[in-house]
Amino acid sequence: MNKKITTSALLSVSAMLLGCNNSALLSEPAAKSKVTTGAANISQTKDIVSLQQHFAEHFKIGTALSRAQILKEFPQELVAAKAHFSTFTPENSMKWERIHPEPEVYDFLASDALVAFAQENNQELVGHTLVWHSQTPDWVFENDAGEPLTREQLLARMEQHINKVAGRYKDKIFAWDVVNEAFNEDGTLRESKWLEIIGPDFLAQAFTMAQKAAPNAKLYYNDYNLFKPEKRAGVIKLVNDLKANGVRIDGIGMQGHYALDYPDLSQMEDSIIAFAQTGVEVMITELDISVLPFPEDSEQGADVGLNVELQAKYNPYVNGLPLAVEQQLADRYKQLFTILKQHSDKLSRVTFWGVSDRQTWRNDWPMTGRTDYPLLLDRELKVKSFVTEL
Repeated sequence: MNKKITTSALLSVSAMLLGCNNSALLSEPAAKSKVTTGAANISQTKDIVSLQQHFAEHFKIGTALSRAQILKEFPQELVAAKAHFSTFTPENSMKWERIHPEPEVYDFLASDALVAFAQENNQELVGHTLVWHSQTPDWVFENDAGEPLTREQLLARMEQHINKVAGRYKDKIFAWDVVNEAFNEDGTLRESKWLEIIGPDFLAQAFTMAQKAAPNAKLYYNDYNLFKPEKRAGVIKLVNDLKANGVRIDGIGMQGHYALDYPDLSQMEDSIIAFAQTGVEVMITELDISVLPFPEDSEQGADVGLNVELQAKYNPYVNGLPLAVEQQLADRYKQLFTILKQHSDKLSRVTFWGVSDRQTWRNDWPMTGRTDYPLLLDRELKVKSFVTEL
């Protein structure tokens, strides 16, 4: 990814998100009633009490929780998460810049709270993430003089971090996304400080260290656009190479930041089958389906560095989602879950990247202040009507 945005000469506008009723949690109105307040116009249903129960025959259902949600600044979101999801992933709270912002400084406030919440409610927790090129402070790769570390020094720093973080929760966290987004779209390794300083074996080193620090946890590799054949091939080679060298890897997380017409779901299906054939678990992670148009000259995916000015043409549904677009979203989710259920013997988990439309990251990416509708719970924390058909 990392494409430079070249869209230019478009007018920047301000868009105010409309307020929502925070009192509702689970749906109670008649199945065909409409919510027209706020920024939603989504059909509601009372037939689904819990997403995790609805999909229980097929796979576990998870969600990502933000720091604010974890620390109960939005208590109803946390209640909804408990009701609907059986696995949790911290959205940002365990990423290096948040949990280990300075050399001798650790912030375990949110991660400790999330671990405690998951244990209290018998939910599984997936740690996210130990090694990533993004959201990692510059000091991680430098000495006190600001000079690049040697391979040995960076390996020592990586191990110290993994021991401290994964070791702290070694009997409390079910699994770890050990390495995140290490591949380019063509299946080659992404240029990063980890690769530049340590070399291609930084992934094997990270998995080895994670296994020592948390021997009972599942160890996963996580990435976006894994439906692409070239990227798929690169990750399959990684799995096979790790196994051939005696390094444990337990699963592959296929991020699902999708759109109404992207990607070709048959390619996603091909990847599920191919990854399962390596003998590891396969999971759909970070799932959401955006209904909004994507900026020209930009490539879809999940590159957090992508950001452009808010423009009216890319934020068309501030006052509600048209029924025709709502139906497109329903159809897209039906197509997706038809495939996922067909391969439920290969999939251990489907995790949505957010609890509801109200706080999804899609509202602020690739530009801030948009109004998107990508999840199965709407802005009033009600299950959307089409979920009964999934």
